[in-house]
Amino acid sequence: MPKVKICGLMRTEDILAVNAAEADFAGFVFAPSRHQIALKTALALRKQLAPNIQTVGVFVNESIDDILAIYQAGAIDIAQLHGKSTPDEIKQLQQAGLKVIQVFERQLIDLDSPADYLMVDSGKGSGQILNWQAIPSITRPLILAGGLTPENVNQAVQLVRPDVVDVSSGVETNAVKDPKKITEFIKNAKEAIII
Repeated sequence: MPKVKICGLMRTEDILAVNAAEADFAGFVFAPSRHQIALKTALALRKQLAPNIQTVGVFVNESIDDILAIYQAGAIDIAQLHGKSTPDEIKQLQQAGLKVIQVFERQLIDLDSPADYLMVDSGKGSGQILNWQAIPSITRPLILAGGLTPENVNQAVQLVRPDVVDVSSGVETNAVKDPKKITEFIKNAKEAIII
């Protein structure tokens, strides 16, 4: 049964929906995007989050110092790195106590990456679906993102068998997180039958 990350949380209502649906990870976007939030907002939302839900900070080519400042402020447990990340930078974050997700957008997965999780994605919040058949079976913790919705997550889990599924715009209605879709997504992801 995969774990579920709901990303791009911005409002108290989003946090309440994620708590009620019992997500495993909550994503805060610090990179420029329509879901971007400030550290102050992330800290306020974190306080309202159920204690068993881990927080993930989404960064694109951010400096190690800036990521560590957000971690040390208490906003995140995990750093999700888009863009260029060297093995040394990943290890630096890990030595400080952060877990690291390295994201591979439409490119080959580097199985030698020291990251804790490897993520395959179709592009930062692009909502486009990946070719699930083309994703190799790997023994490392794998996160699947990109174009997932409550309607297709069950099939995606059966084909790819990821450890975690990640969704943002796929659980929105009119560009706002939809509690019903969040609940449905988590239920469908966790009920997928792996043969």
